[in-house]
Amino acid sequence: MQQTRQHILEILKEQNEATVDEIVDALSARIGEITAVTVRHHLEILRGDGLVSAPAVRRRTTPGRPQYIYALTDKALELFPNNYRTLAEELLLQIKRTLPPREVNVILEGVADVLASGLQVNDVPMPVRLNQVIDYLTQQGYNARWESTEQGYVLHMHNCPYHHLSGSHSELCEMDFHMLSSLLGGVVPRRLSRMAGGDESCAYLVPAPQSHSS
Repeated sequence: MQQTRQHILEILKEQNEATVDEIVDALSARIGEITAVTVRHHLEILRGDGLVSAPAVRRRTTPGRPQYIYALTDKALELFPNNYRTLAEELLLQIKRTLPPREVNVILEGVADVLASGLQVNDVPMPVRLNQVIDYLTQQGYNARWESTEQGYVLHMHNCPYHHLSGSHSELCEMDFHMLSSLLGGVVPRRLSRMAGGDESCAYLVPAPQSHSS
């Protein structure tokens, strides 16, 4: 990223929110004199990239012209270092050390139910439902797709959002399995492959609905 824009992101991270004039002052202390026009130009580029929110009016305690403040978006916050991976690893280890496997599974199934609750599955034909599920899974970072086969439908997940953990914590794969079943409206799929085992994708066979003859 261009250095001046990187500095602007860092300033907004440190100050939580700032006006153009405040950013100018902070930038000048870092890189030398810079104009408000230049700062506004960089802010517009950052807004276009989805990293800075639209300016909001700051409440004033004294009369005067309104002040417009800028802040980082959630997308921008992801650019800064975090320790989520280590935290998640330690939480899983502590849970598994403290609780018996059955209770660990109950906790992770509860997490799966919460994740699945983000999509309200309608009583629609399975291909339509699968499209809904694929859209939802892709939004969650799974990079999913499905295809029709003679045995039913095969759903592929080409990315695991927590692949750093699933290799040593197979319980997460079972959590995904439970979530997928919930997303499919209670239809239980059959696992065909898993990335944690070295396969190209986590694939599941979703049985085609049985037709009933009268």
